[in-house]
Amino acid sequence: MALNKIDLPGYDLNRIYAQLSEHGLTPTEWGGQTEVVKTSATTGQGVDDLLESLDYVSELLELKADDTVPATGWVVEARMSSQEGPVATILIKEGRLEKGDILLAGKAYGRIRMMTDSYGKKLKVATTSMPVAVAGLSDVPLAGDRFYCLKDINRAKAAAEENKLRAREKSLAERTQVTMENLFSQIEAGNVKELNLIIRADVQGSVDVLKKYLSELSTSEVRLNILQALPGGITEGDVLLAEASNAIIIGFNVVAEEHAQRTAEAEGVDIRLYNIIYRITDDLRKSMAGLLEPEEQERALGRATVRATFKVSRIGTVAGCYVTSGVAAKSAKVRLIRNNIVVRDSVSIESLKHFKDDAREVKAGLECGVKLAGFDDIKVDDVLDFYEIIKVARTLGS
Repeated sequence: MALNKIDLPGYDLNRIYAQLSEHGLTPTEWGGQTEVVKTSATTGQGVDDLLESLDYVSELLELKADDTVPATGWVVEARMSSQEGPVATILIKEGRLEKGDILLAGKAYGRIRMMTDSYGKKLKVATTSMPVAVAGLSDVPLAGDRFYCLKDINRAKAAAEENKLRAREKSLAERTQVTMENLFSQIEAGNVKELNLIIRADVQGSVDVLKKYLSELSTSEVRLNILQALPGGITEGDVLLAEASNAIIIGFNVVAEEHAQRTAEAEGVDIRLYNIIYRITDDLRKSMAGLLEPEEQERALGRATVRATFKVSRIGTVAGCYVTSGVAAKSAKVRLIRNNIVVRDSVSIESLKHFKDDAREVKAGLECGVKLAGFDDIKVDDVLDFYEIIKVARTLGS
C-alpha cells in the first residue's frame, strides 16, 4: 500500500494505521501483513522504495500477465476535449491494446483512433500495466469504469446502451434516506407521509412498551409504522430492511453488530441508540416538529473482545482483551456488551495497560489489559465498546 502526501505537516501516522487496521490492513510495523510505503507525489519521497517493494512482491508471488490476449483494465479519468472529443485515460490490467481496436467502457464505446502514453507520445500498441490516453469513444466514461476490447462494433454499442440504461435506472432509484435530522424537512417537502421504524430492545418487555408508546406518536402529517420490533442486538438484516423501506432503526439498551454498523454507514441508514425510553419519544416528537436541539452524541472509538479474565487481590477483575477495531482509549467511556445486549454502560476505565506498561490508548490488532472502575462482572467473549461524548449541533436537512 502506498501512503501518499506524507510531506504534509501535522499528519498522524498512528491514526492512519488504526484506520487501515479497522479494514483488515494491519501494517507490518504493527505486526500485520500489509506493507505500507510512505510516499509523496510532490517531492518524490519514497517512490523508489515503492517501486522496489512492488518488484519484490511481484517476484515473490510470481505474478505474470499475458500480453497476447485482448486488453482489459480500468478508466482512471476522462474528459471532453474540444479538439479530440471524449478522451479517456485508461490503465491496462492485462493484455494488448492496439490503435484501431474496438473499446467498451461503461456507457462509452468506439474504435481507438489515437493512443498516447503518459508523456504525450503517440503509440500503436500498449501492453500490460501501461497507462494510456485514448480518443475515439462515443461518450465520456466514468472514472472507475471497467473497459474491454471487443471484435464487433455493434456488440459494443448494444452493451454501452444497456450500461447507460442501467445507470439511469439506478439514478432514478436513488433517494435520500430518512433520518431524525432531515425528517421535518422531508415532511414539509411532502416526501414523507409515513415514517417506518425498526425497533430492537434488550428484552421483550421493553419491546412491548416501545411499540405502545411509539404507536401513539402518529400525527395528521405523518403516521408512524413499526415494521419490526424484536428483542436482541441490531443485525445486518435490520439494516438492509431499513435501507429498502427507508426506515429509522431505534435501539434500546442494545448495540449494532460491527458488520451491521458498517453497512448502515455505507447505506446512510440512521441508527439511534437509547437507554431511556422517554428520550426516544421526545426525540421523535421534536424531529417531526423540526425542533431538534443541540445534543450530546457519542463518537465510537473502538472495540475489544475479552479473551481472559484475572482476579487480582485488592484490585478486582482485570480483563485481558484484544482490540478488534479502532482504539481502546484510557479517557473513554466503556459499554460492556454480552451477546449484543448492553450489560453496563458509561463505565470509566481505572487502568489500561499494554503488556506491563500503562497506556493512553491501544490500537487495533494489539492486546491490552483493562480494569473497569467499580465493575468486576466481566466474562470471556464479552465486548468492550469504547466511546466518547461530544456535543453536536443538529441541523435540518443534513
